[in-house]
This record gives sequence, C-alpha cells and structure tokens, in this order.
Amino acid sequence: MSQEPLKQLMRLVSKLPGLGPRSARRAVIHLLQNRDALMKPLAQEIQRAADDIATCQLCGNLDLTDPCHICHHPGRDRRTICVVENVADLWALERNSAFKGQFHVLGGTLSALDGIGPEDLRLKELLKRIQDDQVEEVILALNATIDGQTTAHFVADQLAGKDLKVTAIAHGVPVGGELDYLDEGTITTALQSRRAV
Repeated sequence: MSQEPLKQLMRLVSKLPGLGPRSARRAVIHLLQNRDALMKPLAQEIQRAADDIATCQLCGNLDLTDPCHICHHPGRDRRTICVVENVADLWALERNSAFKGQFHVLGGTLSALDGIGPEDLRLKELLKRIQDDQVEEVILALNATIDGQTTAHFVADQLAGKDLKVTAIAHGVPVGGELDYLDEGTITTALQSRRAV
C-alpha cells in the first residue's frame, strides 16, 4: 500500500506553528490510533470552521460574522484603534478586557528576509479606517521583536502629520517579574521606558 496519503498528512500537519516533521509524525500517529474519538471529530470541526469562520473586512479578526462582534459592538470606542500583528495578539488583548476600543490586524510584520513588504500588510485598510472613523489615537501593540519594532516605526511614519495621537504599548519588566531572571534586552527596554512615580 502506498504511504503517500500518510506522508501528505504529515507534511500538512508539520506546517502548523510549533510543529516540525517529528512532532507532526507523532501527532498523525496519535490521530490515526484514535480515529473515532479524536480524528473524525477534529476533521468535522476543521471543516465546519473552514465553512463558517469569516475574516472581518474591517479589522481582520476571525469570527462567525463580518463585521466581527468587536467591530459591531456599539459600546466600543471608535476613536481608538489598537494595531496588532495577528489575530492571536488581538485575542490576547481582548481576553484581558482592559481595552475598549477597536482593533486592526496588520496580518504580519515587515521582514526583508521573508520578503514581506508594506504592500503585504493591511496598511491601506488602516489608513482608510483612520480617515473614515475620525480616529483620535492609534496604539501600536506590535511584538518586541526586530520585525515588530521595525513595523511599528514604519506605521508611525505613515501616520506622521495626521491629526491623531500615536502611542505604543510599554515593554519591559513584567508584573511579578524578578530582575535576576530577565534577559538584557528586556532590562534595557525597561530602563529606557521608565516613568515618574
């Protein structure tokens, strides 16, 4: 019997974040050994999600509706947009419930190594929203990586000269963190981002 379908399944699973060829092989074997309890229900849920989940045309969130429940919610502050790299970042901030404004998913970060330029991100959509919704503040909540910070600077440059406030989330020592366990980059950023008490 040809093993090509099995190899193709392992290739597809290995494309998931955090899974390489070995992890994908273990996951596929586990799924095949638990077909009725796990594999078939998982396949049905994946198909249902593929059919039912939409990408919000306003912010880029994933939801059952377009616009998504966040964009559609009448109590959200439309004057403030928080810009994030991906949907996972949006969900992390939304889980906290501290932010009551709108979100905008860029869909990635600028990366010369990966060939991702400004045209590959949802920057035009952001600029249109800022103009249409009369946004007063844009919060750049991009990851503290080189690509994330490069993208934040690029977006800030694109917004320069517009009548709005551009801010960035703070980086540095986490709440409950101990200095002895932090890397040099985190400590440096914390010192540079210090504030009056």
